Amino acid sequence: MTNNEETIQPSEKSESQARVITPPKPKRILVANAKGGSGKTTVATNLSSLFASRDEHCALIDFDPQGSATQWLQLRPSERHRIHGVSAYKKTAAQMTRTWYLRNLPPETTKVVIDTPAGLTGMLLNDLVRESDFVIIPVTPSPIDIRSTTNFIKDLFLTPAQRTKPKKIAVIANRVRRNTLVYSKLELFLKSLKIPFVCSFRDTQFYIRASEYGLGIHDLKNREEKDMMDWVKLIEWIDKHKN
Repeated sequence: MTNNEETIQPSEKSESQARVITPPKPKRILVANAKGGSGKTTVATNLSSLFASRDEHCALIDFDPQGSATQWLQLRPSERHRIHGVSAYKKTAAQMTRTWYLRNLPPETTKVVIDTPAGLTGMLLNDLVRESDFVIIPVTPSPIDIRSTTNFIKDLFLTPAQRTKPKKIAVIANRVRRNTLVYSKLELFLKSLKIPFVCSFRDTQFYIRASEYGLGIHDLKNREEKDMMDWVKLIEWIDKHKN
């Protein structure tokens, strides 16, 4: 170094360096129940659409071989808020594990919603629980669903992932008709569990109409506000927890 060259003091050097800002870790929400027909995809797609409508960067990961969430995304209008979709049920290269998708998302992602297949158990259940922060269990009002959900919750709590690092778990009643005997029994069952019973979603054709166009129920102009209030309860439950 010559005498004419300037030296940079440590403080000046550190200020000249670009700051590395680590983006916040996204909240990962697993929608799961081993019982088929509980409405997991309906919950996952509507939840994703609602997050996106709040200008959040949402990813929807489809582990269900039926690919219903993926088909819903394909129908979604281009002018709607974008949702990053991943068809995780498709066969991939050997080096891509089932949870690889959960760790390789766009860096701006703030919410991840995971749709799961019926019969979820064993290693896949453990892997997805390990990679999640929240587990939402939809239950429909029938004795068969109640018994199946009881067994699924037992399996969930016995997974090594849940025992090692407990996730926030909640149940929701899905496709219900209030003021019916079967719903009263479901409500009593859900309230008897030692996990939060957050809300109930009523049985309405609005969900079918919305899904035909890749939309959420909140996107419909003729929706009923009481339906939206139930979704607000679920969103608030997720928002109040840190991951």
